[in-house]
Amino acid sequence: MSSAQTAARHYAIVARSIAFVRTHARSQPALDEIAAAVHLSPQHLQRVFAEWAGISPKRFLQYLTKEYARRQLADAADVLAVSAEAGLGSPSRLHALMVSCEAMTPGEIKAAARGIDIGFGFAPTPFGDALVAWTARGVCHFAFREGDDAAMLGGLRARWPAATLRHDDACGRVLMQRIFPGTPTRGSVHLVLRGTNFQIKVWEALMRIEPGRRLSYRQLADALGMPHAARAVGGALAANTIGYLIPCHRVIRESGEVGDYRWGSERKLAMLGLEAARHSG
Repeated sequence: MSSAQTAARHYAIVARSIAFVRTHARSQPALDEIAAAVHLSPQHLQRVFAEWAGISPKRFLQYLTKEYARRQLADAADVLAVSAEAGLGSPSRLHALMVSCEAMTPGEIKAAARGIDIGFGFAPTPFGDALVAWTARGVCHFAFREGDDAAMLGGLRARWPAATLRHDDACGRVLMQRIFPGTPTRGSVHLVLRGTNFQIKVWEALMRIEPGRRLSYRQLADALGMPHAARAVGGALAANTIGYLIPCHRVIRESGEVGDYRWGSERKLAMLGLEAARHSG
């Protein structure tokens, strides 16, 4: 089993652990209870979290509390100011993934991607299997596996109805290895965005936020110079079809609650927890 497949298998255990803790938040379950709920010994659960997140389950789950989230939101104003100065695509950490992007032209959108060749494939990631699609210019779609593969491919075809789609899992795995390297490696990936001017402005702002940080919908609207557009910002996040690389998972509610996520709130929490662990480490 490859390291990517192992990480995906461990993620399934982490996600079930998160779901159990959320369901039993009032009783604050101990490690033994969490381990029993996911049908593992406490020692085995410790190993899974150590291999997947690099820290213990207890410490990982501390990064998912509302108290921790509120502290992050209190710091978000300064973080946004620094991020704006850094500019889009500037890696903030030695081994950060540099993400750059370009928008499709109005003509390309009107033509429904006619004449564009799009490769796609399924591949394991640290957050479960995902469907990734790309053009010669960059990644255009990234969706975590949720339910039926045929429905996922139908969604891809609906978004790019006139494009020529080419199934290539091997290239998909290579691309995922660049996005999620087994060892810390400085890399880059380019995105091809399809959306309204407002949506693209929101997505670009998100890509300036350092991994390990969180902000609220209102704070993101304020950073865009649109303090009354928090609801519209939420709509732009919901329209995002490039998961993880456009990090809408870093936006939470002002209460500290995780809020909605296209690919499941447990997955969103897992992303936030892993990013916090790496940022702190």
